[in-house]
Amino acid sequence: MNPSGFPLIRPRRLRHNPLVRELVRETTLDARDFIFPMFVRPGKGIRTEISSMLGNYQLSPDTLVEEVGLAKDAGVKSFIFFGIPTHKDATGSSALDDAGIVQEALRTLRKHYKNEIVLITDECFCEYTDHGHCGILNEKQGRTDVDNDATLPILTAQCVSHAKAGADMIAPSGMMDGMVGAIRRGLDAAGFSHIPIMSYAAKYASGFYGPFREAAESPPQFGDRGSYQMDPANTDEAMREVELDVAEGADILMVKPALSYLDIIRRVRDNFQLPVAAYNVSGEFAMVKAAAQKGWIDERRVTMEILTSIKRAGCDIILTYHAVQAAKWLKQG
Repeated sequence: MNPSGFPLIRPRRLRHNPLVRELVRETTLDARDFIFPMFVRPGKGIRTEISSMLGNYQLSPDTLVEEVGLAKDAGVKSFIFFGIPTHKDATGSSALDDAGIVQEALRTLRKHYKNEIVLITDECFCEYTDHGHCGILNEKQGRTDVDNDATLPILTAQCVSHAKAGADMIAPSGMMDGMVGAIRRGLDAAGFSHIPIMSYAAKYASGFYGPFREAAESPPQFGDRGSYQMDPANTDEAMREVELDVAEGADILMVKPALSYLDIIRRVRDNFQLPVAAYNVSGEFAMVKAAAQKGWIDERRVTMEILTSIKRAGCDIILTYHAVQAAKWLKQG
């Protein structure tokens, strides 16, 4: 204490000058932190805005090339793709077609951009099945559910097909038990031991996915996905899920959603020595957009605060629909 009785330590000294605030800032964002999720469908000249996710589009491969180029110019270098096929059936067979829509998009982008960008593919079946669930169905004890073990071979085949088409990274999202190990063995056997797996290791059965289901045209036709996605109330279970994926060979660990699961991100960061990703999902994005349209919030300020909070919680990588706009804001300073 000084003679006046007031503490000598004044934290506000480091906040007075905005340049000093920048100098001592603990968490910083960079456009290289972002992965931009994109939706691709067959056709030409398609650029259909997603009504619940303004500024995001369903794109055909040709317009995808243009959109990726704009994102690249803004500083975004990593992309994850979701396919919307022309044909859906009970087993999602079009996902395995080497001439499928995601495969076509990968080959098209690789031709245009060589190795200038990172091409990642989401690996699941909800977009490809006519029932909207994430794998092959079976019925046990009068209940229809996804058959975990029957789904693993087709999931592996999908991943290998994407690797052949030019994917730089595989991101399985279906929350099937043993999926990372099955995919790792399949990729290695096919000559793709260099392809990393970014596992949706802790994916919750969340209400924040609604707009995505419009974008990917993949709502479940009955029930929900609670038998394979995690209970939002559980945190120790997430650690078990992540530990299993690490043991099976995951290279990057993802938590999804992000904003309501910052505590999970921090626990993963503290307990596992692998890169950590989080998915700032469609519902989180849509709420910000809707409130900003109403004039209730400042979209830029709130978005950057959210993205900073995700990184502060321990993320190295953020999947976000705000990727391109956030990259532009970062450039503006």
